[in-house]
Amino acid sequence: MGTAEDDIRWLDEHERAAWLNIVRTVVKLPTVLDAQLGRDAGLSYFEYMVLAMLSERRSRTLRASDLARVVNSSATRLSNVVRRLEHRGLLLRLPDPEDGRGTLVRLTDAGLDLTMTAAPLHVQTVRAAVFDPLEAGDVQALHAALGRILAQIDPDAATEPLPIEVDPAL
Repeated sequence: MGTAEDDIRWLDEHERAAWLNIVRTVVKLPTVLDAQLGRDAGLSYFEYMVLAMLSERRSRTLRASDLARVVNSSATRLSNVVRRLEHRGLLLRLPDPEDGRGTLVRLTDAGLDLTMTAAPLHVQTVRAAVFDPLEAGDVQALHAALGRILAQIDPDAATEPLPIEVDPAL
């Protein structure tokens, strides 16, 4: 069922330019992050995010379903990545003692060490790629604009990161 041509709110010149910049950023930024993390830590950006989200938990453990939610992953994709990282000794999968059907994912000491080694270089890359080009006030404006977009596309805040439970400087 189509929409009448007159009912379409086409993007104006400025909206189109902004939209195409969003698309270019969404395509290019993961490539930049993957390249840096692959070179410096032997990890993909997604693998790093899995490790990083676990490193921020005091217990270094999350239910697989919660981990999938915060890294915006399907259960299948997360399971495959967790299996690979487990084979590398970076993660452990454990039965959830509170729910026998659930699985816990725990960051090992080796996984924490790799995350802590990778984090400073990753932050340098994020800063150079995203924040250094911005001017005063841009970070707040970007945060506010992205917050409004996320309110539309993720109204339940399903992908919102969990609060950090450990000192991020550790």
